[in-house]
Amino acid sequence: MAKLAPPVSCYYQTCPTHRTNRSRHSILTPKASVSFSTKQTHNRDSHTLKTRTSHEPALLQEINKLCESGNLTEALNLLRNDTRNVVSGSARREAMGVLLQACGYQQDMETGRRVHELVSAWTQFRNDFVLNTRLVTMYSMCGSPLDSRMVFDGLQGKNLFVWNALISAYTRNQLYHDSINMFIELISETDFKPDFFTFPCVFKACAGILDVRLGQVFHGMAMKMGLVLDVFVGNALVGMYGKCGCLEDAVQVFEKMPERNLVSWNSMIRGFSENGLSQECYDLVREILGEGFLPDDATIVTLLPVSAGEGDGDMGMKIHALAVKLGLNEELMVKNALMDMYSKCGYLSEAIVMFGKNNKKNVVSWNSMIGGFSREGDVYGTFDLLRRMQVEDENVRINEVTILNVLPACLEEQELVSLKEIHGYSFRHGFHDDELVANAFVAAYTKCGSLSSAQHVFHGIENKTVSSWNALIGGLAQNGDPQMALDFYFEMKDAGLDPDWYTIGSLILACAHLKFKRYGKQIHGFVLRNGLECDSFISISLMSLYIHCNQILSARILFSRMEDKSLVCWNTMLAGYTQLELPDDTLHIFRQMLSNGVQPYEIAVMSVFEACSQLSALRLGKELHCFALKAKLVEDMFVGCSILDMYAKNGCIEQAQMVFDGLTEKDVAAWNVLIAGYGTNGHGNKALELFEEMYRLWLKPDGFTFIGVLMACSHAGLVQEGLTYFKEMQDLYGIEPKLEHYACVVDMLGRAGQLEEAMRLISEMPEEPDARIWSSLLSSCRSHGDLNMGAKIAEMLLELEPGKAENYVLVSNLYAGSGKWDDVRRVRQRMKEIGLQKDAGHSWIELEGKVHSFIAGDNLLPESREIRETWKSLEEKITDLGYRPNTSCVLHELEEEEKIERLRGHSEKLAISFGLLKTSKGSTIRVCKNLRICLDCHNAAKFISKAVEREIVVRDNKRFHHFKDGLCSCADYW
Repeated sequence: MAKLAPPVSCYYQTCPTHRTNRSRHSILTPKASVSFSTKQTHNRDSHTLKTRTSHEPALLQEINKLCESGNLTEALNLLRNDTRNVVSGSARREAMGVLLQACGYQQDMETGRRVHELVSAWTQFRNDFVLNTRLVTMYSMCGSPLDSRMVFDGLQGKNLFVWNALISAYTRNQLYHDSINMFIELISETDFKPDFFTFPCVFKACAGILDVRLGQVFHGMAMKMGLVLDVFVGNALVGMYGKCGCLEDAVQVFEKMPERNLVSWNSMIRGFSENGLSQECYDLVREILGEGFLPDDATIVTLLPVSAGEGDGDMGMKIHALAVKLGLNEELMVKNALMDMYSKCGYLSEAIVMFGKNNKKNVVSWNSMIGGFSREGDVYGTFDLLRRMQVEDENVRINEVTILNVLPACLEEQELVSLKEIHGYSFRHGFHDDELVANAFVAAYTKCGSLSSAQHVFHGIENKTVSSWNALIGGLAQNGDPQMALDFYFEMKDAGLDPDWYTIGSLILACAHLKFKRYGKQIHGFVLRNGLECDSFISISLMSLYIHCNQILSARILFSRMEDKSLVCWNTMLAGYTQLELPDDTLHIFRQMLSNGVQPYEIAVMSVFEACSQLSALRLGKELHCFALKAKLVEDMFVGCSILDMYAKNGCIEQAQMVFDGLTEKDVAAWNVLIAGYGTNGHGNKALELFEEMYRLWLKPDGFTFIGVLMACSHAGLVQEGLTYFKEMQDLYGIEPKLEHYACVVDMLGRAGQLEEAMRLISEMPEEPDARIWSSLLSSCRSHGDLNMGAKIAEMLLELEPGKAENYVLVSNLYAGSGKWDDVRRVRQRMKEIGLQKDAGHSWIELEGKVHSFIAGDNLLPESREIRETWKSLEEKITDLGYRPNTSCVLHELEEEEKIERLRGHSEKLAISFGLLKTSKGSTIRVCKNLRICLDCHNAAKFISKAVEREIVVRDNKRFHHFKDGLCSCADYW
């Protein structure tokens, strides 16, 4: 407990405008500047004086002793029961003043009210300036500025003390506008002049509403009155300018102060801290030591959040060491700040140790620890601490901050029950009336998938601010209903509220999810008109919007205009290019990022691994793997999965298995990648073995797991097994199949020739089939020669996607395979009329870090002659081994010789020939193709692998084919 002040009368003495020597206590409780007469009359007899000097100190000493020990009720009873006749009642007045001050310190408003009743009961004290000033202060310290105002209004006369006390009361309770209004009333309607106590309260109020212009006006007033040289006023000015972000003004005031105390330095440190200038904070600490000051607990508590905000655990530890050296580490505020710093810097175990050793925990201690677990996403730990807080410490009660710290842990649907329990507790204890708490519940309900509950809480907020609307709009945009987010925005506008930067960010996100390019451009126009384009969050959100809308050029223009490109900005562009399957651009932007000296971390590296997968650029992928190893990024679970995926999609399933085996943590995502990898590389049975192993390890598969399993069954012709897993997915694991799962099963049945069964499954689907399902089944109809079913499917496919060239190619190929050349010409004529063009067969191969591309029939390459000669030699060798051109693969009405010549120009044959020409004997040839490999190229590749004794890996748009010793991993089923 803070030490109680001496008797009231000792405070009120005339003092000069500027002091040079003040105790630390006076910094916290400045003395008044107006005198109060304590002269005694000269006609009192000696007995009266003797009684006063002997009895008055005894009463005050008893009251002081009881107040310091916290026995306020006993002190009140003593005061009530004191019937001894004291001269002029001054001892009683002093005692009541001391007791009121103690009630303020201990926030015991009930006892304070009883003292107020005593003051009102005695006529001589009813309008006493000193006691009423103490009453105003007591009520404000107990959080009841309304009672302070009632005391103030009830006075028949007022002096500057009372005005200062009320202005301070409003400022202390964050009623900043009321504080400023009282100050204006003071200077405009009274003859009192504000003093060095008035101005600090007013400057703090200006800081509270971030009105630096008004603060500057009051600064000028203080200068004219000669008060700016006072250390209290100077400290308040430094604090105000720092809080408002005007650091140059803060520094200017600080440097001109004729006298500085430790509070001055701490105010300057806080200003730098609140504006993110961490290094300047640390530099000031060194200057403090050089000036002969020793940092106090306020200095340490100001510095630690700087380290926490920067995530700089090393600096936080140094500050911890300084606190230990100065003997400040046992201060409760310092302990709490240290726990908070360690948890925010990722050292949660250190925070737990400090928490366990803290024998004087208060609500801030518990809140800091709960916040640490919540930020880590440890739901169990967060709620366990919340329960312990209520059970282990009777003196600590949950408050609004506790609720705000718990709610971020509620991120998934499974936390919905706990969230509702917390909501009920908050409702019973009145926390739901707090705007921040209500907004946090809105956000938490949206994250847990209960959009109706979020709206219910929102509609229950009586005075909805922009922040309230933001909580709902942002939650809807991020968690499943972007259209409703836009609808609520229009309601917000109808309510007369203007959006802020957070609203704009949420609207951009909603438009991105909905791919509303037109609305997105309108928002972009609003951003430009209101000068928000300089905000990095808004700019990055706009980039993401254009990427989602497939407007990569617009995103690139925004990116190029940004002067200070943050890591998030680079990551957004990398992820965007990867998402839009522009791997060359991804690699280009990554190289640009490195050349600009920006250190890539997990997200950037994951995007580049995906680009290597899309390009089938194995060498680049291996180089990036080495980079990730050196940068110690492979320990990240997501990076590990990306490396695993890169090897699997480059046809290196053995290396993928090695990466998988080396993962310290194998989550479901890692298993999913490996299962899908084995499936697409022709090892369907191995994929199913992995799935069964997952089951034995009690790992619960998800929807992506079953996509991998069903694809593996489809590629391996394991129809019965696939149907069994499809049924188990629903019955055993409770996973409702989505369109992706149905597409896999339809593809599996179609490849096996079970076309009627595939059609039956489509008719039983709860959703309408999309173009992917119809195009897959159409390919199967062509493969199995079912023209009748194929024609019906073709009609539905072209109705769904009439502007997609590959659909017309599929229909054309169906008719060409059955020799229906008139229908082929009709389909191609329709394509021509619409303006669609068939994608040419395109293959590529990576050699020595460079990607070489080949288009079917291209004879203009620099190495075209060598490639033709290489193929001619190969054709002779494989013909001797039994190869015969399969001209049924040429779906054009040509002569036989022309068809054979067409087959020779297929892009995968050109790429294989080039690979053999440019690589050493025994090395593996790896080729990628944008279309499905044709039957003739497949047969040729098998014979080539035997003739040259090389492994040839071809990745088409469906799967991998590993050719070796005249055989293919697909077992001729694809």
